Amino acid sequence: MFTVCPRCGEYSIEKIIDPTGPYAVCPDCGYAHRFLRLPLFIISGASGAGKSTLCLELVSLLRECVVLESDILWGVVPATPDKNYHDYHNTWLHLCKNIAQSGRPVVLCGTIQPDQLESSPQRRYFSAIHYQALVSDDEILAQRLRQRPDWREANSPEFIERMQHFNRWLKEHAPHTQPPMTLYDTSDHSLAETTRATAQWIRSHLAKR
Repeated sequence: MFTVCPRCGEYSIEKIIDPTGPYAVCPDCGYAHRFLRLPLFIISGASGAGKSTLCLELVSLLRECVVLESDILWGVVPATPDKNYHDYHNTWLHLCKNIAQSGRPVVLCGTIQPDQLESSPQRRYFSAIHYQALVSDDEILAQRLRQRPDWREANSPEFIERMQHFNRWLKEHAPHTQPPMTLYDTSDHSLAETTRATAQWIRSHLAKR
């Protein structure tokens, strides 16, 4: 939707955004395509932080949003570390901007960092991207990963150490990313508490629009 100009038929991701509409302006013919420019919400964190479980709970609680887990495209859309998984995340931004045209902002749960989205040409179609990072104590994270079934390949010492390292990285660097990520430590909070706090965080941003 609106990457192909309805007037001249040319394809362009990098359209000029006129915030007065807002409009996506075709660089070839100047046609101004009105669209909904909504915020996007990212729930990030290491494997074992609780993203998938939280995602399931938010679906029924946040009826005003569309809640999705980014892993549903893993293995379907090519995802390689080239350019920091740029193509994979750009595909997700493309989907989210089109879903948002229904009038409901998207909440996307996945291991995502701001630098993987903010430089994308698709970023211009969102009014803002808000990031929350789930973290926990290292040992709690390790326990959760060890309890996963073998097919998930998440309980090896090497994988656990890698996730703990990312977990610690988030604790240290999340407040300093551009834009900053809001940290939420799940170590001493129940799933219900985490769900309510996350829904409140999202709704507080929606209320400011």
